Amino acid sequence: MKTRCLRNLGLGTLTGLAVTALSACGGSGADSGGDADGAPVVGVDYPRSDTDFWKAYIKYTPRFAKELGLELKTTDSQNDVAKLAANAQTFIIQEVKGVAMAPQNTAVIAPTFQQLAAQKIPVVTLDTRPDTGDVYMVVRADNRAYGEKACRFLGTKLGGKGKVVMLQGDLASINGRDRTEGFNECMKENYPKIKVFGEETNWDGAVAAQKLQTDLTAHPDIKGIYMQASFALSGTLHVLKEQGLLVGPKDKKHVFVVSNDGVPRELKDIAEGKIDATVSQPADLYAKYALYYLKAAIDGKTFKPGKTDHDSTIVRVRDGVLEDQLSAPLVTADGGTYGGIPSLKSDDTSLWGNNLD
Repeated sequence: MKTRCLRNLGLGTLTGLAVTALSACGGSGADSGGDADGAPVVGVDYPRSDTDFWKAYIKYTPRFAKELGLELKTTDSQNDVAKLAANAQTFIIQEVKGVAMAPQNTAVIAPTFQQLAAQKIPVVTLDTRPDTGDVYMVVRADNRAYGEKACRFLGTKLGGKGKVVMLQGDLASINGRDRTEGFNECMKENYPKIKVFGEETNWDGAVAAQKLQTDLTAHPDIKGIYMQASFALSGTLHVLKEQGLLVGPKDKKHVFVVSNDGVPRELKDIAEGKIDATVSQPADLYAKYALYYLKAAIDGKTFKPGKTDHDSTIVRVRDGVLEDQLSAPLVTADGGTYGGIPSLKSDDTSLWGNNLD
């Protein structure tokens, strides 16, 4: 069995994880980069497994790998960029033919891409786009549009005036920045009489709940909340209940809540009137097309900007980086149009959150 065994990686001191994986370097008789049946082996790093959205992604990934004829090696970086870097070294040792990852800190991941590139291992990122460094493809919806859709919904419901809280993710992440900028720019341009309180939370539900509680205490006339992901859902509903504000949308005390993910609980809460809308981030398509592009890379295919055959658009975000921007619809109880943005009803069978077995 031919092995790389960390040759020419420029890694310096090996991590304990890499040393453990290195013990596999004497191999059996399997072909390099393939399983016993000849299926290409790819590595998928799960960025975290503590949210409903990422649990769904983890469930979809092996399903689509099987459909595409790929063998999986998986790791979990637990929202830690150092663990992600170590996991990448493990994939190199395992001689995978491609790697899919979703780096949650997009500012410091470029050296890991360089190490993979040195071994001629293509990388697809999903959900996030690195700030620097080249990858084969980014699989991601338009996150600025997420913020704009939330803005349009709240701006319409509030009649263009009032106060809202935006529970941001992590501004070290391109997703947190894009959703924040999309929301703020839309509010400034279209609803200048709405005051926005932006609260960075590092994608931490407890932090989000605490900051929301503080804002509602200081400003009891807040009438809207935009959660940049479903991590904040439980805490937000708890705070609203404690404040006597978890009431139906026809009650004058109702606070309009928009979330962002499209997990099953969000769809259920919309139907029950606990929250009002979400943007359905396509966990199923992230899994499907991350693996699709890894297989395309292994097969030597190339892509150019333009429309795809799966209702998306590939755009060039900078030299060396293409992004397949997948569809992510606004979801509401009535399926109405808000500020020119159409929505799907929460029970629509096309939504992945209604089809997660």
